[in-house]
Amino acid sequence: MITERLEKLRKKMTERNIDAYVVLSSDPHTSEYLADYYKTRKYITGFSGSAGTAVILKKKAALFTDGRYFIQAAKELEGSGVDLMKMGEEGVPTLVEYLQENVSECGKIGVDGLTLDYKTYYKWLENLGDRMIITDLDFVGEIWEDRPEKPSSTAFDLDVKYCGKDTKTKLKELRYIMNQKECDYNFIGSLDDICYLYNIRGNDVLYNPVVISYTLVGKDFANLYIDDYKVDDDLKSKLNEQGVTIKPYEKIFEDLKELPAKSVLFLDPDKTNVRIYNSINSNIRIMKGLQPVSFMKAHKNETEIKNQKNAYIRDGVALVKFFNWVETGTPTGNVTEMSASDKLRYFREQGDLFKDLSFGTIAAYGENAALPHYAPSEDNPVTLQPKGLFLVDSGAQYLDGTTDITRTVALGELTEDEKLHYTLTLKSHIALMTTIFPKGTKSSSLDPIARRPIWQELLDFKHGTGHGVGFYLNVHEGPQRISSFNNEIDMDEGMVTSDEPGIYIEGSHGIRIENIMHCIKVGDSQFGEFLGFESLSIVPIDTRPVIKERLTDFELNWLNNYNKECYEKLSPYLEGSDLEYLEEQTKAI
Repeated sequence: MITERLEKLRKKMTERNIDAYVVLSSDPHTSEYLADYYKTRKYITGFSGSAGTAVILKKKAALFTDGRYFIQAAKELEGSGVDLMKMGEEGVPTLVEYLQENVSECGKIGVDGLTLDYKTYYKWLENLGDRMIITDLDFVGEIWEDRPEKPSSTAFDLDVKYCGKDTKTKLKELRYIMNQKECDYNFIGSLDDICYLYNIRGNDVLYNPVVISYTLVGKDFANLYIDDYKVDDDLKSKLNEQGVTIKPYEKIFEDLKELPAKSVLFLDPDKTNVRIYNSINSNIRIMKGLQPVSFMKAHKNETEIKNQKNAYIRDGVALVKFFNWVETGTPTGNVTEMSASDKLRYFREQGDLFKDLSFGTIAAYGENAALPHYAPSEDNPVTLQPKGLFLVDSGAQYLDGTTDITRTVALGELTEDEKLHYTLTLKSHIALMTTIFPKGTKSSSLDPIARRPIWQELLDFKHGTGHGVGFYLNVHEGPQRISSFNNEIDMDEGMVTSDEPGIYIEGSHGIRIENIMHCIKVGDSQFGEFLGFESLSIVPIDTRPVIKERLTDFELNWLNNYNKECYEKLSPYLEGSDLEYLEEQTKAI
């Protein structure tokens, strides 16, 4: 099937004399997670991971993806005629290098400019010499006969009692920043930034409560560009009261062309597609940088933090019930990865304010846990057994917060390697959770602190250590990121970020322990202000796989105190066998 699709696409390339066609994992809003309509890269390659770029040449094709997906991609691409390019590995070219090697000077490279951000486009222009980049081509869309419909959910209002600030206040803060930057207009293309600014949510993207739209803010207006049927009269009235005007989705292109000459427009080149950029009036000055709303959104206010803590208590109750159910049912031979995943959703649905999951549950038993982004399947059911490790990475969307949590639990007898790797992962988790650092520390600078215990044993993991988390928004949120990739964003008070080191042994086992942290002020000294973290996640950490002798007294005390806190906060909401399970799981070691 994939080979047939590739041949159809190559015919399109021949018709337009295109030497290479690039298919990105994106949409017009540079989203990480996509509505089915925009999953063109999955359609043309068969690779279902969330990150990857395909390049189709006349006689071969390649998929570029990162270390999170090497194992998964190798399996899904088998027999497709698409070569796997393991990004970051020695001897593997970058995407640009691959294009340089395979497209001659003055050759043509095609791409759908609606899915290409301007920052990437500019890098291509700088590095691809005289090769032409054609950005008005949607070849995959042209051959996709049964393409899903575009998302069409209805937007709804998020009450200020949950988010803490009304839209008028947020617009005032944004305009203050615009004034400081001396810009007249601010274009926003990223969906979570738009939904944050206007206190709206939707269901246009699975797991991400966003609605497809654009925004343009001036000194005396704020326009929301959205399909009219997505906004009912009640929401229109509320937005109008907050100073927001509704305009048709496609009107953004016309309005950008008509901006007054010599005015200044601010935009984030990472979050602005090429078609949008090319529609802007050429007689205005464009100021580029990180979207101010992204900074505003990352710094959670007191109301958001208070609500999020409540959401994590509710989530913790659901998870305790879930793991009790798993461990009770596993010896019967009736629990599979898929049934466990479904049951976890059921327990979450019983809690107040539940809206949806925040991403597809990763329920991975044994060697499947070695795939960091594994997904259980009904077509290939895997039965849990009373031995080995079970990794569950999951989260939920509640009206009062977004959750994300990973626990790896022992279902029975473990190997010495499983115990060692679990203990090392726990040491890494504690190292980051308990670190104290001066204000002004870059978020990426915290990454080695988490990796050190693992590096000491000549081990590593191929994913980031921490990502920002939204407030009833995207579970992956910037601009901060704890990762081996440089990030110039300071970790700052109010930011909510994950702590999720892991160890993955292909064909054997995988371990990850994740809590969501809130960055707080720790104190002042003659050396300035110092920051640290508090855990928002309240779910016991399994102590059965721990090699106690490998923990320092400090680490052991932290573990016991954390589990004690879990008991104190969760026990009032549990009873019977669930409460007994919590008591057993939180015993000090």
